[in-house]
Amino acid sequence: MTVVADPLAGLDEARRRWTEQAWARIDRERLRDLIVAMVDIASPTGDEAPLARHISRTLADRGIESHTMYLDDRQANSWGRLRGDGTGPDLLLYAPIDTVTSGTVEEDVPWAADTLRPDLTARAMAVDDYVIGLGASNPKGHAACVQAAVEAIRAAEVPLTGDLLVGFGAGGMPTNARPDVGNPRRNTGQGVGCSFLLEQGVWADFALIAKPGWTVSWEEVGLTWFEITVHGSHTYVGSRHRLPYRNPVALAGEVALRLERWFPEYSAAHDDGLVLPQGMVANIRGGWERTASFTPQLVRMMVDLRLSPRTTPTAAKRELVAAVRAIASELDARVDVEQILAIRSESSDPRMWLCRSAVEAWEAAEDEPHREVRDGSGATDANILRGRGIPTVRVGMPKVVDAPFEVDFAMGMNTVDLREAERLTRYLVRVAVDTVTRTLVEVGMS
Repeated sequence: MTVVADPLAGLDEARRRWTEQAWARIDRERLRDLIVAMVDIASPTGDEAPLARHISRTLADRGIESHTMYLDDRQANSWGRLRGDGTGPDLLLYAPIDTVTSGTVEEDVPWAADTLRPDLTARAMAVDDYVIGLGASNPKGHAACVQAAVEAIRAAEVPLTGDLLVGFGAGGMPTNARPDVGNPRRNTGQGVGCSFLLEQGVWADFALIAKPGWTVSWEEVGLTWFEITVHGSHTYVGSRHRLPYRNPVALAGEVALRLERWFPEYSAAHDDGLVLPQGMVANIRGGWERTASFTPQLVRMMVDLRLSPRTTPTAAKRELVAAVRAIASELDARVDVEQILAIRSESSDPRMWLCRSAVEAWEAAEDEPHREVRDGSGATDANILRGRGIPTVRVGMPKVVDAPFEVDFAMGMNTVDLREAERLTRYLVRVAVDTVTRTLVEVGMS
């Protein structure tokens, strides 16, 4: 006899009924419409306000309390709430809404691609069960799943004990302000919207962040950025055979190559828990673009070094400084290291209520034991939530890889499979119903 998997396994009769009632309100066409509308509103980091206003309006249209929270005149969060009766825990379902590229030729070409492909523009295309466009999967498809989940719970009139909050945060990408776009603030990324949301009182007992990866994660990497300066000599090509010649551009290339060989050693040394922290050289800058006849005095490069929860930013700095000193000694060069950004890696207790509920929901959906992914190196606003003291798990859709078209890194970010979006929405509904219909005692808070 064939045994049929039960995606509601583990729920009692009442929560099973409420979840089924909410699932009945989930509609794939609605999900498509939500994603298409989000993609069609450009929201590069620092300019999320139009999308935040749109989300607030669409929440309000479905009878959900909603607010647009401005950081400045161009950057804003959206958040909403279904109120419980005050006897249970509050849960925040959260997703960022910004894209690291802008969707314009001026900013993105040639750094993101040789040409501005259709998937790199803020114009959605629907192809069978896929939606393609800038940020269609990460982050906008995940934000749409959060919105669809709260809509379904509201439509099903599930009796809540705690508040169900939804947050859509600005500035979730690991980036500083985009240059030459007229925004004077430097801190437009790195979780600035999530931090502001919490500072302004949008708080919960637990949080679930929807970001790519079909697994339950209770920790992820932090990050620290460094500026590395390679010194040489300013000279002229016509005199290189007559004067001391120490080209910092060539030296910087040698430093970068040696660092790239060192990063895997660093990763192996910090391979623990759910993370495998990575590092890379992201850019090299130096010299006048107006001439090819003179070397600069120095060249700078930026390094992103990811962190385990067991490694502090200062400990990582010491490791990088030691590696750079060894490289500088090999090259007989002067190389300086300056830490310019640090976001600590954070963990939540895997034994806490939300993690147990999230794992149980995953196992019911898959009909098998939970598979921990132990090589994570992506950082999200989960570090902001955990760092402020909110126990947080991360769950999302798998990246699209098996599609009837070629998928590279950017296309994976910019393509969402509606079947996976529907599955994630159902998952979010189950976890939310299982949490905000309980008493404080049941979730270990009293």
